[in-house]
Amino acid sequence: MKFPHLRLDSLKSKIRLIFSIALLLLFLLFAALLQRSLNRSIQDLELQERANIHYLYLYYLKYGRIDTAYLASQNIKVVDAGEKSLQLKRLIESTEKKEGKQKPKKFAVVNVKYHRYILINNDRFKLILENLNRPRFPLELFIAFAGAFALLILLYLWIIRSIRPLSELKEKILRFSEGDLEIHCHMQSRDEIAEVANAFDKAVATIRDLLQSRQLLLRAIMHELKTPIAKGRLLAEMLKDPVKKRRFHAIFQRLNLLIDEFAKVERITSKNFEADIREYKASDLLEGSIDLLMLDDPQKHLHLVVREDFTLRADYELMTLALKNLIDNAIKYSPDRHADLLIHRRSIVIGNEGKKLPHPIEHYFAPFHSSQGGLGLGLYIVKSILDMQKMKLEYRYENGRNLFVITQKEERK
Repeated sequence: MKFPHLRLDSLKSKIRLIFSIALLLLFLLFAALLQRSLNRSIQDLELQERANIHYLYLYYLKYGRIDTAYLASQNIKVVDAGEKSLQLKRLIESTEKKEGKQKPKKFAVVNVKYHRYILINNDRFKLILENLNRPRFPLELFIAFAGAFALLILLYLWIIRSIRPLSELKEKILRFSEGDLEIHCHMQSRDEIAEVANAFDKAVATIRDLLQSRQLLLRAIMHELKTPIAKGRLLAEMLKDPVKKRRFHAIFQRLNLLIDEFAKVERITSKNFEADIREYKASDLLEGSIDLLMLDDPQKHLHLVVREDFTLRADYELMTLALKNLIDNAIKYSPDRHADLLIHRRSIVIGNEGKKLPHPIEHYFAPFHSSQGGLGLGLYIVKSILDMQKMKLEYRYENGRNLFVITQKEERK
C-alpha cells in the first residue's frame, strides 16, 4: 500500500503506516512459507523418483524388462525412443557439462517447459521417463493468506471509519473558533469519540445560551439608557443659559457615543462583526480618533507629529475606536495629562510620560486583568480590533516614556 505525502503527525497516517507494515510482513511470511512448501514438495518428488528407479532396477534384474504398469500407476510414462529421446539426452548431457561434471550421471533430472524428465543410464538399461506429477500447490496456505489479508483490510476500513467523525469534529471546532455558534455535533454511537463530540456539543449549547443572554441583557440596558438620555437632551433644550446648554448637550452626546461604542465592542468581542476594510491615511484615522475623545482643548493634551504619512487598510470606525482608547489611556495615566502622537516609518506611535508597565504587554491583552482604575478591558478591546484588521501592537519603554506602536502585518504571498 502506497500513501503519498505521509505525515506521521496525523492519526490516520500512523494507522496507515501500521497496517502497511503488517501487510508487508504478511506478504513476506506468505512468500517464505510458499517457497518452503514448494521446496518440500519437490523433495518429495525426488524421493519418489529415486524409489521408483530403484524398483525398476530390481524388477529388471529379476524379470529382464521394465514394469510399465507400475510406472503408469505412479503417473510416470516412458518417453518413446526417437528424435525427442535423443534431444532430451543431449540436453541432459549438456546441462551436466555446464555444471562441470566429467562423467554423466546414472540418474539425472531436467525440467523443460514445465515438464520433468528423468534420464536413467545404468549398466543394465538406458531410459528416459517423464514424471507427470507436479509439485503440490499449498492451497491451504493460500486460503490462510487470503483470509489474513481480507481480515487486515476489513480491520483497517473499520478503524478508519471509526475515526472518521474526528475530521467532522475538527471542522466544527474550527468553525466554532471562528465564531459560528450554530454548529451541532451530537453523535449516537457510544465510543470515546462520540463522548467527546457530545460533551463539546453541550458546551457549545451552553456558551450559545450564555452569549444570547448576555446580548439580550446588554441590549436591554442600552435601550433603557437611550430613553433618559433623550429626555435629558430635551430638558437641556429648555435651559436659557447657552453655556450650560452647550455643556449638557456635550455630556448627553458623549453618553450616546459611549452606548454606541459599547454596542460595537460587544459585537467585536463576541466575534459577530464583519469589518469594512478600506484604505485610509494614518493622519485621517488619528484625527477621527481625536474627534471621538471630545476634548475641550485637544492641543492642550495632545501633540501630533506627522513625519511620513502612509496608507493603512482598516475599518474606519473600528480603527478610530482603538486609537481613541489608546490615546485616552495615555492621557489618563500620564502625570501631566499629555500624550504624544507620531506617524513615522509606516507606524503610529502613541507615547506618554510615566512609569513602566509592571507586567509584559501580553498580560494586559487578557480581559478583566488586574488593573487600577478600570475593568481591564481597554487593551483587550484594542488587541481584538487590531487582530481583526491584521495589525500588531508593540510596547516599548524608552527614556521614561511608554510607547505603544501600531504597525500593519505584512501579508504573505
